[in-house]
Amino acid sequence: MSISESIRQLAGDYALKLKKRVNARVAEMQNDDVSHHLIYRVLGVSSKEGSDIDVFQNKGRFLYKYAGSFLEEVTKLCFLEKFPDSGSVKIPNTLGTRPKTFEIDCLVNGQDAIEIKWRDATTDGDHITKEHTRIQCVRDAGYRPIRVMFYYPNRAQAQRIQRTLETLYQGIGGNYYYGDGAWEYVKDATAVDLKQELEAIANEHDRQR
Repeated sequence: MSISESIRQLAGDYALKLKKRVNARVAEMQNDDVSHHLIYRVLGVSSKEGSDIDVFQNKGRFLYKYAGSFLEEVTKLCFLEKFPDSGSVKIPNTLGTRPKTFEIDCLVNGQDAIEIKWRDATTDGDHITKEHTRIQCVRDAGYRPIRVMFYYPNRAQAQRIQRTLETLYQGIGGNYYYGDGAWEYVKDATAVDLKQELEAIANEHDRQR
């Protein structure tokens, strides 16, 4: 099976799982207690609109979860195609007790410890401390920490945290790729134009709608 076929198969699997999960939740919600709609109505939102919001909120949660998992897994697929030994590995937390280990998404050539994120919109300042600990442990394990994040956050506070993380990666001898740079890094490293592959699938779905 070619890498393009593997990507398409994985996309189909995720799309099916997402559809089944969403349909099951929407059906389950038909029996939900909706007494909280009183507060919606007090705030000027009709019960019908409130129900629609509840449904889409649940759909959104599943969509974000599956979108992130899919993009991370399909990126790993590209690296495994080029580097068959680039699986995930765990390293000990040498600077604390929680967590006991950190997971490297892809370890390439026994050197580049790649962390894959589809997006990171956190505004939690503790996130910086946790990530700093993680990349220090990666370096202590003898690897170069590399962060690949495809979609940069929109909010100013989340962007500030990402800029701090970028500085941390660079200061420890690692690399941080995001946005167009992330897609280009994957393409250059694996010879797979992942963005082009995904755009082709997305355009096919658009034509079928």
